[in-house]
Amino acid sequence: MKSNSNPTGENSRISVIVSLYNLAESVEDLCKSFRKVMDSTGESYEIVFVDDGSSDDTYQKLAAIVDTDDRTCAIKMRSTFGEAAALDAGLRHSTGGRIVYISGRVRINSAEIPKFLDTLKNADFVVGWRHPRRDAVMNRLISWMFNWLANRLSRVRLHDINSGIVATYRSVFDKVSYYGDLYNFIPVLVSQQGYRVVEEKVEQMPGTFRKSKYPKEYLQRLLDIVTVFFLSRYSKKPIHFLGFFGMLFVIAGLGIELYLFIYRILLIGPIAGRPLLILGALLLVIGIQMISIGLLGEMIIFTHAGDIEEYNIEEILQGKGDVG
Repeated sequence: MKSNSNPTGENSRISVIVSLYNLAESVEDLCKSFRKVMDSTGESYEIVFVDDGSSDDTYQKLAAIVDTDDRTCAIKMRSTFGEAAALDAGLRHSTGGRIVYISGRVRINSAEIPKFLDTLKNADFVVGWRHPRRDAVMNRLISWMFNWLANRLSRVRLHDINSGIVATYRSVFDKVSYYGDLYNFIPVLVSQQGYRVVEEKVEQMPGTFRKSKYPKEYLQRLLDIVTVFFLSRYSKKPIHFLGFFGMLFVIAGLGIELYLFIYRILLIGPIAGRPLLILGALLLVIGIQMISIGLLGEMIIFTHAGDIEEYNIEEILQGKGDVG
């Protein structure tokens, strides 16, 4: 049975959005491979390259490519804003009803794009599963732990949540709010909306990959998982999240203060300066803050994320020439 994500009359053109960062040496080969694969599908398509603030000649080479191919578009970000911003910029400046997003950091085999489009006929969202993986052992270990924890907390069952390649319909992205590092959890957010998310294996090509080696990155990932855990389960009932822990603190604080109150009323002894008094007051304050304020900021950002533009585009080039 075909998915209902592609309503009747939706533009069937394919938009391939590719984010790039410092890939001047390989961008021409990438473009050729993408064009060859998309030509083989026999369908109408466009390729939108987003240069995420590269410091090398990536954009200059993109400009030369765009000048000879009217099916390509190049977007230059004024600085490096991350993949969420690159995806959003690509979506805003593309026209296709079907979207294939590819991150240049993962070096996937472009020949497998048609397989994703074929799988999309019976799904709402197709996420890649890099198999076999060719990046560093440490990267794979951290990725396994990241996926395991994300799966346990979000109730999805995916092997490679942040694979760097997805295929879906534009209407699906219209219903999902992603900002900052929540880009890494788009399949989880899509699943939360009730869409059918499936995996498709994709070959990861050999090359040089960025290594995760800073503890700060691991802590950020952990915080992102906690955020997604909240958004996927408690975005419509936030008081059930921190409110639960807040109530525990409030009850504990009230219990301590009540005990000290009775202790003093019955003249058993003085309570001034006792650490227990300070602990009870602290628990009360923390509990009340967790209940009343804890999730307010996150809820506001999540609700209005679609209106927040976290990047600044310096220039957009639209191809005018024909392919030779």
